[in-house]
Amino acid sequence: MRLALAALALLATPALADAPLIVIQQSQIPFDLGPGHPANKTSRMSNSPNAAWNSGANSANSSSAFENRPSNPANSERLIITGDGSVLGYYATNAGGVLNLFDVNGRRIAYRPARGTKSLFSTNGEWCGTVDPVRGGGFVLGVTRSCAARFNR
Repeated sequence: MRLALAALALLATPALADAPLIVIQQSQIPFDLGPGHPANKTSRMSNSPNAAWNSGANSANSSSAFENRPSNPANSERLIITGDGSVLGYYATNAGGVLNLFDVNGRRIAYRPARGTKSLFSTNGEWCGTVDPVRGGGFVLGVTRSCAARFNR
């Protein structure tokens, strides 16, 4: 699975900073990347949407913060793209290290906590997928179908 993600990233990434998004089936990913692994459990406090750094109430995660707005020019260099090059949104990392995923309108879709997991969680705390680093920099977002659908709402 990791090899497939890396290969897709090399083929589908028009700019080094863009992050390809692929839809994954939870049952087909390695245990260490899935929600069954202790580090990736939704019940783990550090993964909770209520944890201070992950919280939507934290201004660093808000779409009203300049760093997270669609109008911030830096976000045009951190696009979330599909295999055909369509733009679904963008990503931003807050000062605490939380990776936030936003749709094209600036609505926060998901986050990856700063430490201890490669998993993505929806803003209501459901396991949403995983982040897989690509050799040479960047990463691929492997998300569930339901999480991917959130970008189109």
